[in-house]
Amino acid sequence: MWLKPEEVLLKNALKLWVTQKSSCYFILQRRRGHGEGGGRLTGRLVGALDAVLDSNARVAPFRILLQVPGSQVYSPIACGATLEEINQHWDWLEQNLLHTLSVFDNKDDIASFVKGKVKALIAEETSSRLAEQEEEPEKFREALVKFEARFNFPEAEKLVTYYSCCCWKGRVPRQGWLYLSINHLCFYSFFLGKELKLVVPWVDIQKLERTSNVFLTDTIRITTRNKERDFSMFLNLDEVFKIMEQLADVTLRRLLDNEGFDLDPGLQEPSQITKRDLEARAQNEFFRAFFRLPRREKLHAVLDCSLWTPFSRCHTAGRMFTSDSYVCFASKEAGCCKVILPLREVVSIEKMEDTSLLPNPIIVSVRSKMAFQFIELADRDSLVESLLARLKQVHADHPVLYDTTRDEDLTSSVFHSTSMWGDHRFGRIEMVSSQNSEEREKEMSQQLHPEALVAGFRRSGSQSPDSRLSREQIKMRLWDDHFVEYGRTVCMFRTEKLRKLVAMGIPESLRGKLWLLFSDAVADLAAHPGYYGNLVEESVGRRCPVAEEIERDLRRSLPGHPAFQSETGVAALRRVLTAYAHRNPRIGYCQSMNILTSLLLLYAEEEEAFWLLVAVCERMLPDYFNHRVIGAQVDQSVFEELIKEQLPELAEHMHDLSALASISLSWFLTLFLSIMPLESAVNVVDCFFYDGIKAIFQLGLAVLEANAEDLCSSKDDSQALMVLSRFLDHIKSEDSPGPPLGSHHAFFSDGQEPCPVTDIADLIRDSYEKFGDQSVAQIEHMRCKHRMRVLQGHEDTTKQNVLRVVIPEVSVLPEDLEELYDLFKREHMMNCYWEQPRPVALRHDPSRPYAEQYRIDARQFARLFQLVSPWTCGAHTEILAERTFRLLDENMDHLIEFKAFVSCLDIMYNGEMNEKIKLLYRLHIPPALTENDRDSQSPLKNPLSTSRPLVFGKSNGDTVDYQKQLKQMIKDLAKEKDKTEKELPKMSQREFIQFCKTLYSMFHEDPEENDLYQAIATVTTLLLQIGEVGQRGSSSGSCSQEGGEEPQASAPSPEQDSVFADTHNGKSPRESQVFPEEAQGDWTVSLEHILASLLTEQSLVNFFEKPLDIKPKLENAKINQYSLKTCEMSRQSQPELKLSSP
Repeated sequence: MWLKPEEVLLKNALKLWVTQKSSCYFILQRRRGHGEGGGRLTGRLVGALDAVLDSNARVAPFRILLQVPGSQVYSPIACGATLEEINQHWDWLEQNLLHTLSVFDNKDDIASFVKGKVKALIAEETSSRLAEQEEEPEKFREALVKFEARFNFPEAEKLVTYYSCCCWKGRVPRQGWLYLSINHLCFYSFFLGKELKLVVPWVDIQKLERTSNVFLTDTIRITTRNKERDFSMFLNLDEVFKIMEQLADVTLRRLLDNEGFDLDPGLQEPSQITKRDLEARAQNEFFRAFFRLPRREKLHAVLDCSLWTPFSRCHTAGRMFTSDSYVCFASKEAGCCKVILPLREVVSIEKMEDTSLLPNPIIVSVRSKMAFQFIELADRDSLVESLLARLKQVHADHPVLYDTTRDEDLTSSVFHSTSMWGDHRFGRIEMVSSQNSEEREKEMSQQLHPEALVAGFRRSGSQSPDSRLSREQIKMRLWDDHFVEYGRTVCMFRTEKLRKLVAMGIPESLRGKLWLLFSDAVADLAAHPGYYGNLVEESVGRRCPVAEEIERDLRRSLPGHPAFQSETGVAALRRVLTAYAHRNPRIGYCQSMNILTSLLLLYAEEEEAFWLLVAVCERMLPDYFNHRVIGAQVDQSVFEELIKEQLPELAEHMHDLSALASISLSWFLTLFLSIMPLESAVNVVDCFFYDGIKAIFQLGLAVLEANAEDLCSSKDDSQALMVLSRFLDHIKSEDSPGPPLGSHHAFFSDGQEPCPVTDIADLIRDSYEKFGDQSVAQIEHMRCKHRMRVLQGHEDTTKQNVLRVVIPEVSVLPEDLEELYDLFKREHMMNCYWEQPRPVALRHDPSRPYAEQYRIDARQFARLFQLVSPWTCGAHTEILAERTFRLLDENMDHLIEFKAFVSCLDIMYNGEMNEKIKLLYRLHIPPALTENDRDSQSPLKNPLSTSRPLVFGKSNGDTVDYQKQLKQMIKDLAKEKDKTEKELPKMSQREFIQFCKTLYSMFHEDPEENDLYQAIATVTTLLLQIGEVGQRGSSSGSCSQEGGEEPQASAPSPEQDSVFADTHNGKSPRESQVFPEEAQGDWTVSLEHILASLLTEQSLVNFFEKPLDIKPKLENAKINQYSLKTCEMSRQSQPELKLSSP
């Protein structure tokens, strides 16, 4: 164990300890008298002394000391009861610390660093032990308090776990603490008087990998867009990496890939995620992927045990996995034996007598008259009790009746399904559907095709009937012998022998049934009697969003096969695809689904083909058939990595493997059906249903290896495509009963040498022998790693497309636009992190157009406005932000996009003065200013008025008369006004008061504050008088018309503007171009009046035309965005203050 470092003098301890090994900085010692045979007198005395001491005072026989060169003072840092234990500590020091210490120049720094590291390891060991004893240990609570104090996150940011480690900054390690929370990776260090804080959101991480650097052999590297960070010196690096990988995967998929990602029930609420939940999720995902079980299955227990395997006449060591509806077994030796026991097939679970030969045995009996004996099970009683409880529940949910009226033949012994909407039989068992109306069955049976299409549309082959029959008979005998020895139902023993049989090709008569068993689609078929019939009935005649696309592709599906040249096959294909689109609208229909479904219909009944399609799309090829085909892109990225590992010479020659990936994409999407003759590709599908995606990976590698020489000599991508296409088009199957049915993507070239023919059986055998060592765990790990890269690649594409649209329309520099986009996206993400999603605050939707994928609501906009807007108005800023949001929210959905946000900022920073004044004007009239605006009510009971003349004194005693100047300005503005632009409504006095208040707030703390206040006072007075003149003119004109007086015959001359016409002489203008007639007595001013008045004051002109730099605001926003959100949430935790939003 690690010890708290305490200084000792080595010379006083020489007689009690013997040095076993040493290095520059560490010494491993053994206590004298320990492990010595005869021994000397000193050893005997020390041994006797240790023997008589109390156990609490006894000294461990081994220890490790820290020694600083040139010092006589040493510090014990570890001790051990055995040599193995102390050697583990010694090895850890050599691997993690020894090389690191060479970077320090000062010996005091070395001692301080090592002592700090050891203390951190002691704290971590203590917290781990406490965590095993109680749910929330005291140490974890202490770490949580430190985490909250150091990073100031809202309470909703839950800490998952924490570790002691080092973060490398260049060549210098910084010892500290790594905190892993639900949304962030954080690191804190206070070392040698320097504080270091790092906060990395999981959604920003592009790559998470284990690597090594110059000083350490094993580190964890975090890669974001701008930086790489290395973390090392963990007590258990494997555990840390798995937790980090799980957290990154869950968070990225929850926030960036909600299109096709359903969280486990335990992870639905992020604030409830614990370290134990993440470990359970990792186990669950491996369990479901390894046995290819439904996503709803939850793993309950994993137990070491041994299973009696009659074919080998011995017990095979392995592990038992128990879940909601299954008991599974996998041997420790890969590929030796695998068993899947659905509880619906289990008859009984019994305990046997415990003996020395059969310790803790249980017997699991299934309906196919097989029994499975497990031994060496720990805690057998509780295991059997829980299994019996789940067995009872499964049988209650799916009642099973025996059917003894029918004889079993070879086909029905594997699996038998009667009509697709009524009864379902497993061998001699009948599962009765609740929907067994004879009339309905008769109607549906007339509508749907009752058998596999291949039975009714056999192609005439080039081989003789006897030859075809003999090949099929030989294969059937091999399978029949295998069924007798290993079982014939879903509960069969799955061994390497079965894999070899599958690789040789499944007999046609068994193919559809075995696909159902291997994919576990048989479980869905049995659990949902009548479901497909209902779907067909509901979808017939209903308008489907993808109906046209399905109809267009029906005749393109295996066009060379006679089954799809007839209406029978086409109608069956239409029903299956439409029913699936109706079942799963999120996927709907995707090209390549038609090709796969066509093959399924050839070898399976229609309802069986539907459930096989469900298994492929929702379980075996996850996320392949959605809007962005994320799953296929992830597997392409995994395939590239496998090429680099398995075919390094080819990878080195083809520098850009993405070209190969574009070629191989169809291999994965259609399981080689679109690029290989059908009779050969069907063997590939056999392997896929047995081994999953692993079969496609290894076959793809085998194809590339067979063509490696030609690919290396190819000059460009098109030539490489031709090489692969010719090779794949000339793959044949000797066992095929029909003539070769070529793919419809073949490439031919006149004058080329004929391509040699390759047998599919040989190619599949080579793929297993050369590339079959990839395990399910390795593939799932690579998928997790590359999913991160693919999702971030989509995020980069979205960003580039949005910026490409926005850049031409604004004057903000592209690099500043990128910073603004990151801030905008982070604001959206913070809402996803810590707030319950409100109805309008929709989360990221990757299916929407690029510009609409990230949107923010009024509250988020207010925070961003406060951070980056140049129009800061103190307490008035929040009100101005509300009005700006209402102005930008043109479609009234309470959300705005990035383009609208940037366009508004662009005017504030880069607009001309008239553009800025126009924006301010629009912010103080409807819809930006509403009747319910919390600051829109005037504190004055009576309207403002002034009788001051339009003559103002200057500081030097001179006076300026603005009348003539304003007359000309207003006329010029009226003439130059764009006739096509919609005229803005005039501003009322209430709105004008708010306009002035905003201007006063904007000038606060400006260097020219006094001059600006004096100027705005002048302009305000001027505009108030303009409004009064217009009001009196409007009122007078209305009265004269109401009294029946004739209007004046002559209009004012051009030199005599109606606004500044003398009113004391009793004359009023009949109409004015500047002031259209308003309601009687209304006080109004227009944008032209305001702009003309502001132009009269040079200080105001300077204020609005001075250049503004957005960069300081952006830098400040990046630092304070999180803290601003935290402060707001802390205020809301008290009496909640909601932003007024429409």
